[in-house]
Amino acid sequence: MEDYLKDCRAALQESRSLHVVLGNEACDLDSMVSALALAFYLTKTTEAEEIFIPVLNIKRSEFPLRGDNVLFLQRVHISESLLVFRDEIDLRALHRAGRLTLLLVDHHVLPKSDAALEEAVVEVLDHRPIEQKCCPPCHVSVELVGSCATLVTERILQGAPEILDRQTAALLHGTIILDCVNMDPKIGKATPKDNKYVEKLEALFPNLPKRSDIFDSLQKAKFDVSGLTTEQMLRKDQKTIYRQGTKVAVSAIYMDLEAFLQRSNLLADLSTFCQTHSYDALVAMTIFFNTHNEPVRQLAVFCPHVALRKTICGALEHSHSPPLKLSPVASSIPNLQAYLQGNTQVSRKKLLPVLQESLSSYFDSTKGSPGQPETVGVSREQADKELDRAGNSMISGLIQDEEDPPLPPTPMNSLVDECPLDQGLPKLSAEAVFEKCTQISLSQSTKSSASNK
Repeated sequence: MEDYLKDCRAALQESRSLHVVLGNEACDLDSMVSALALAFYLTKTTEAEEIFIPVLNIKRSEFPLRGDNVLFLQRVHISESLLVFRDEIDLRALHRAGRLTLLLVDHHVLPKSDAALEEAVVEVLDHRPIEQKCCPPCHVSVELVGSCATLVTERILQGAPEILDRQTAALLHGTIILDCVNMDPKIGKATPKDNKYVEKLEALFPNLPKRSDIFDSLQKAKFDVSGLTTEQMLRKDQKTIYRQGTKVAVSAIYMDLEAFLQRSNLLADLSTFCQTHSYDALVAMTIFFNTHNEPVRQLAVFCPHVALRKTICGALEHSHSPPLKLSPVASSIPNLQAYLQGNTQVSRKKLLPVLQESLSSYFDSTKGSPGQPETVGVSREQADKELDRAGNSMISGLIQDEEDPPLPPTPMNSLVDECPLDQGLPKLSAEAVFEKCTQISLSQSTKSSASNK
């Protein structure tokens, strides 16, 4: 694999047509490994002396945020320096020059910014429900399995099993295990095909790491924020909400809020983060388990603009659907309000509609963009006083989480009335895993209390 990746980087320096295997914009472990393994397979099995280049669809500077990716490459002895990232290849220029063919793996819809590249897409391999209207007009192979790496493994073992070495097998094996939550039947993410190809890889390479060992280490790496800068911690698991000129970052941070607030130069880091990315405010939800294995959630609202900060905090403090049960926490950081969240079952996803409502309230009370008041000559301080009076007014109507688009119905040629995967495969982000663990912990606590009565 290392020699092949060196050839890929060398090919970027040549004036030649390029075949690019592009992973998705999240660049999670499944996307990265699927791109690497599929491009390796295609290069090894193409009759002409052509090379397929795997491209990780993020900037190189963002790679440290993918802790499980970083750890896994170290485990299989592949240097990050050999990888090709999106900011190291100009796909649009290659397409304009007629020198690009594109294969999409672990996604089938290009973002609007890459719409022009759709003409270059010649193949799609994905494991998500397909969006027919957005899918490129090319050969599309989609199957609803737990991991896209399963489909790549299938293609390799059916097409050219002799090219599969232990290093590539380890990449595919570990990725499927992580994506399918250690193949746990109680979770239900692993399909029969996922189990089939994990077992095939283990039969071909009996010395692969134990499933539990690889899953535990990769899952732990997902939550590990040690060594990250404050900006990297904020961007590691971040969502953004907008409302008519107001832009708020909502970040999940996997550590104790007290420890986070004690980071050196935190005020300067928070201010720089907001200014650099044009955020009007930042809401951080810290999540972790305490020494008694009980879930803990805390909130911090950072916003230099007083009226907006009061509006957001007021919405959180007075929220009844869902009730957050907030308790203020002392903080010496200017423009920052911190809370202990008593209701640990309220995840960030459930918090987003509350924050969206607060932005609606803030915007409507200004009768225009917050940065552009309609009344000429009114100072920002005067505007703040007017906004404070309207700070707690909420507008009805919630937003739908952008990560949960409606799924297509069961195909007409289905052999059953309803496909078990109609609702899609469960999402297992770090936040989702934490929420599941929280439910288990609370359930165990309830059973323990009942048995003691």
